[in-house]
Amino acid sequence: MELPLGTKLVAGAFATSGVVHMVRPQVFEPLIPRELGNRRAWVYGSGVAELVCAAGLVTGQPWAPAATTATLAAVWVGNLKMAVDVQRSQRPAWFKAAVWARMPLQIPMMHAAWHSPVK
Repeated sequence: MELPLGTKLVAGAFATSGVVHMVRPQVFEPLIPRELGNRRAWVYGSGVAELVCAAGLVTGQPWAPAATTATLAAVWVGNLKMAVDVQRSQRPAWFKAAVWARMPLQIPMMHAAWHSPVK
């Protein structure tokens, strides 16, 4: 089964991000609201979800398009929190713009994931 470019890009992004979640969890901990409790556990859990979704997309698992799209929707909330928090920081303007710019990029990622081929 030849995978569409969008599926390959989403799977690659998820695989990369999932590995970073495992080896540098502190990068993602500020995205987790304190109200959710143990931030490290949430980071590891979301990293595992991203790795599983990447594998599911690459192998055409029937559950993978919906699971990946749902994971992207959940991650979108964390990215929004980061974008809002960064605006209140002393970070440079280019960094603030980059954080906001990635928000709409998740829409085509969700589309590509949802339309990924299954076995």
